[in-house]
Amino acid sequence: MRDKLIAALKVTVSLGLIGYLLSRVGTDKLVEVMSSASANYLYLLVALLLYFGAIAVGSVKWQILLKAQGIGVPLGSLLSFTFVGLFFGNFLPTNVGGDLVRGYDLARHTLLPAETAISVLVDRMLGLIAFVFVAAVMALLVVYSEGQAALWEVAVVSALVLSALCALFALMLSGRLRAQIRRLFGIPFLSRLAPLYDRLSEALSAYRRSYAALGVCFCISVLVLTIGSVVNYLISLALGGGISLLHIFLFTPLITFVLLMPISLGGIGLNQSAYVFFFNLVGIPEQKSLAISLIMQAIIIISSLPGGLLWWRKRSARQPEPAGRAAAER
Repeated sequence: MRDKLIAALKVTVSLGLIGYLLSRVGTDKLVEVMSSASANYLYLLVALLLYFGAIAVGSVKWQILLKAQGIGVPLGSLLSFTFVGLFFGNFLPTNVGGDLVRGYDLARHTLLPAETAISVLVDRMLGLIAFVFVAAVMALLVVYSEGQAALWEVAVVSALVLSALCALFALMLSGRLRAQIRRLFGIPFLSRLAPLYDRLSEALSAYRRSYAALGVCFCISVLVLTIGSVVNYLISLALGGGISLLHIFLFTPLITFVLLMPISLGGIGLNQSAYVFFFNLVGIPEQKSLAISLIMQAIIIISSLPGGLLWWRKRSARQPEPAGRAAAER
């Protein structure tokens, strides 16, 4: 009952945010802006293909992180798990829901749940650090090159969040800190969790000296962000242009960071609100920002559809044979 209530609340939030934005922007203006996209569908086609490329590149990053733990998984399998995670991410709160699904599939595949969980966690942390790093750098560039004083606060907040994420990641990798935390599991009611903590801690230890792997994965995260920013830029071109690529590189990681908030279903509504809020800081009309966000949402959903097909195929393969057929074969 509680889960259904929470799901209903998130659906309500998504619908409420979309309804508010439509009432504020105006349906007529939104339709007028989006009608231009049909005449420039080639931009949208290239954007969709690039988004598929970003998914593939992200899977390569995951494979490198697993290799750092000594776990070899074919890239095709990781792509399959990623697509399934993206598909279910459309129905789960925040964009972390897809991480849980792909991590679950990999854990079933490798029978290494602790190592899998740590690989997904490190993957997410490196992505966030890279995204916020780019946002901080871009905010400073915009402030000093264009004199956008309103973005000075964005630069400061991005720098503070970046520092916090780097500190948190360093603490995660600290063997000394994990040894201190291990003492807590001497408490009777926590002692049952000690073996699980030891496995997670050991999995984290694999990254303490994997500087090359972590550095490559950080660069891959920046590449994924670059592709995502170009996708947003192509969508803006399909809608008539008028948005600086520099601004798109600034706001794309910030929008991704906002989507971590678990208050809507699949980020719908929250995604659109973030686009309108951030691009409004540089004078982009709300109807254009909303149109870009809706098309981007459509690209995310379309690119995740292979995950639904893969999940259904695996589900069908796991279904037990009819009793009559099994008896006849015996």
